[in-house]
Amino acid sequence: MGALTESVGIAWQWLWSGDARLWQIVGRSLAVSASACALACLIGLPLGAWLGVARFRGRAVVVIGINTLMAVPSVVVGLVVYLLLSRSGPLGFWGWLFSFPAMVLAQTLLVLPLVVGLARQVVQEVEQRHGEQLRALGAGVGTRAVWLAWDERVALLMVVIAAFARAVAEVGAVMIVGGNIEGHTRVMTTAIALETSKGDLPLALGLGLVLLVVVLGLHALVALLRQASQRWAGPSAAWERLA
Repeated sequence: MGALTESVGIAWQWLWSGDARLWQIVGRSLAVSASACALACLIGLPLGAWLGVARFRGRAVVVIGINTLMAVPSVVVGLVVYLLLSRSGPLGFWGWLFSFPAMVLAQTLLVLPLVVGLARQVVQEVEQRHGEQLRALGAGVGTRAVWLAWDERVALLMVVIAAFARAVAEVGAVMIVGGNIEGHTRVMTTAIALETSKGDLPLALGLGLVLLVVVLGLHALVALLRQASQRWAGPSAAWERLA
């Protein structure tokens, strides 16, 4: 117990002293996760919104496939990206393995199904309630997808936050494709795993505290957005203004 208390104390000192090594890892971790989240949302939000209103043969199979990919372990995603980027892989000529772009690619593929699946669910639910009204006004699939996605922008913003939280807290994919190279590809989660195995608890605890604060902040933001969306819900909804 004494060793744990001492380690926590040293970790707090490192945090308050602005230790360069610690904050370099934190900055790299946030940069990787933010880049991956931005790419995943750029692709996934429009695709999920379209899938929420579109009806086509085989749609149920596509939805099941996306829901399945949402539960794929991060180490599996990391292995797939590793095979793609290895020298003998189809993308080996990029030379991305054990680099920042490789980690961004792995996390993008990891959170993309989550973004698509949650965005589809959000838009599909409002489409089931109010899509007929928009169809009666002559709105096509693309128009309904854009309109309903904009009307549910608060819910979709929570999807973005959930995707970032998923990315910043994962360890398996970035460990495999990044290699956990100090000063180059080491991020918070991989550093915590490494420093714990080495017995350097203060640094591991310091990074763990930062990661905990980030995740808590994201969940607090989700709670605030949920409360805001409940206050804004009502007669001012866009679909009712069309009536």
